[in-house]
Amino acid sequence: MNLFIYDQSFEGLLSAIHDALETGIVPDKIVSTRLYQDDLFATKFDIATDLEKSEKLWDMVRIKSSKQNCERIYTAFLSELPEIELVIYNYIKLIINMPYNTEADFSNDYVIKINAIYRKVSREAQRILMFVRFQKTVDDIFYASHDPQYNVLPLAVKHFKNRFADQKWVIFDTRRRFGYYYDLHDVREITISNKKISFETGKIDNDIMHVSEKLFQNLWQNYYNAINIRERKNLKVHMQFLPKRFWKYLPEKDLIKNRQIENSIVTVE
Repeated sequence: MNLFIYDQSFEGLLSAIHDALETGIVPDKIVSTRLYQDDLFATKFDIATDLEKSEKLWDMVRIKSSKQNCERIYTAFLSELPEIELVIYNYIKLIINMPYNTEADFSNDYVIKINAIYRKVSREAQRILMFVRFQKTVDDIFYASHDPQYNVLPLAVKHFKNRFADQKWVIFDTRRRFGYYYDLHDVREITISNKKISFETGKIDNDIMHVSEKLFQNLWQNYYNAINIRERKNLKVHMQFLPKRFWKYLPEKDLIKNRQIENSIVTVE
């Protein structure tokens, strides 16, 4: 079994695929160093990330397919699903080897898989944009956290930078323990070890919370409660639009929990 090992980056995966296509060695498995488990019976290939190789391969993909298709491939990579690397390898191999544009060839299993995964990850990224709630700290930094099913923060950063260009903010992935910090000029990737921020609930401690933050949370909670129509509650429909796994990050749900009226949900029609 041919086992390709890469550094978990997209450029690293492209480097591995480049080497596989150039040498003719067909990988049976492609895994990141984080997930690698020793296999005595495998022929291992440790792939060093080579930006020149990755760019060369990506240029070939760009030439033979659309910008939207390149976006699908990168978005599918962010799914972190088991075997996604092998799916992308076979998909890129298909793109390069076929004399025609394959991205609309839905008779091919890899085209179907890439499109299906792309839709799932894109939907999760959209939910982050919809359900994120920032909390203002004493340092005038707006903090928000989430634990998305897929690694979608890289897809959401551009939106937040454009939308909140005049504010310092941090958005953090509690599942993967990394995030992004915007300082009014640039966005950079960060990690956080502050014990005053809960990775379980996404909440910040009161002693690092801005004096106005609690007021705004109370106003938002009261507004949410005021528009809540008990007679039209429909928890099933509500949870379709707002999955329960996001509730712990929403201050309006704190109000419902505290008052024990979790089932009084406004129907979305």
